[in-house]
Amino acid sequence: MDPLYFDNAATSWPKPEATSAAMERFLRESGGSPGRSGHRLSIAAGRTVLEAREAMAALIGADDPLRIVFTKNATEALNIALRGFLRPGDHVITSSMEHNSVMRPLRQLEADGVALSVLPCSGRGELDPGTIQPAIQSRTRMMVLTHASNVTGTILPIAEAARIAHDHGIAVCIDAAQTAGALPIHVKEQGIDLLAFTGHKSLFGPPGTGGLYIASGLEEQLRPLMAGGTGSRSEFEAQPTFLPDKFEAGTPNSVGLAGLGAGVSWLLARGVETVRAHETALTARFIEGLREIPGITLYGPEDPSLKTAIVSFNIAGLEPSEAALELDERFDILSRPGLHCAPAAHRTIGTFPRGTVRFGFGPFNTPDQIDRALEALCSLAQKR
Repeated sequence: MDPLYFDNAATSWPKPEATSAAMERFLRESGGSPGRSGHRLSIAAGRTVLEAREAMAALIGADDPLRIVFTKNATEALNIALRGFLRPGDHVITSSMEHNSVMRPLRQLEADGVALSVLPCSGRGELDPGTIQPAIQSRTRMMVLTHASNVTGTILPIAEAARIAHDHGIAVCIDAAQTAGALPIHVKEQGIDLLAFTGHKSLFGPPGTGGLYIASGLEEQLRPLMAGGTGSRSEFEAQPTFLPDKFEAGTPNSVGLAGLGAGVSWLLARGVETVRAHETALTARFIEGLREIPGITLYGPEDPSLKTAIVSFNIAGLEPSEAALELDERFDILSRPGLHCAPAAHRTIGTFPRGTVRFGFGPFNTPDQIDRALEALCSLAQKR
């Protein structure tokens, strides 16, 4: 029996055939170093990277593809945004549902003299925009929020939060690791100044890809994490100040970006709304089935329209790690137990330090797979 892969919140699997085909084609036909030479293979590689930028810009409503800076993951993108923008004496606002990719750099910055306010969310992971205004100080320079929790899937009201922040001249950084490709995003309409994304989840690219969207003018206020060769302005020893080169020192992961561009193009052809509708239907089916199983505790919103295709739960009498192991070994169901690199979120929903079992659905999952998972969970719950 084929395993049921329900760990799409960690990384999507399988990838579209187009992703691996593009990567193999790149290595066979255009494996030069982009921007580092003038021969045909280098030019072909540069075209591949540009096409990935253009696809990503189209996906998030960015009018200039050069405002897409590629990184190795969302974590690097968030560090560019947070470390590059905040200075000692500044104040930053975040939420209690953040992943450690946000919280750890913020805690380090706090130790270096940046003041931090953490907005409390509800037990279902919901953020009340009314808590933002009281947290704003005269020295507040940035608000950084997850678009959707990686623990509960709860979608935060980022557009409303951005309006409040912009009324006070505060920059808005959004962690879209769970939502880029999973939910419609339009950076201008939603007031997003900095958008960090990863390539290997709902963009269907390979690991080692990601990026940061930077709104017009904000690049001047950001310091790069690294300096080095960019293939441009090589006559100067100073780092270029223009996008994307300012933040892309070193040879890029061109083969990975070939796969990312193909994954995003695959998604654009199908439509984010279409994929979202499919995943929402799967989530609704699963939650409805969970309600019928005694001994299951569900966390986060039960309305699938208020969350991504993530469901966290626990089974009475089983630790999350035990449940996940039994699901894997007995039922060929692959999930992720524990704290999901988000201890603040688990404290918020009351599951720290135990954690939860997390299922994350994707476009290649089916209703039959959901039913098979519910049967397995019913068996586990009855056993306990």
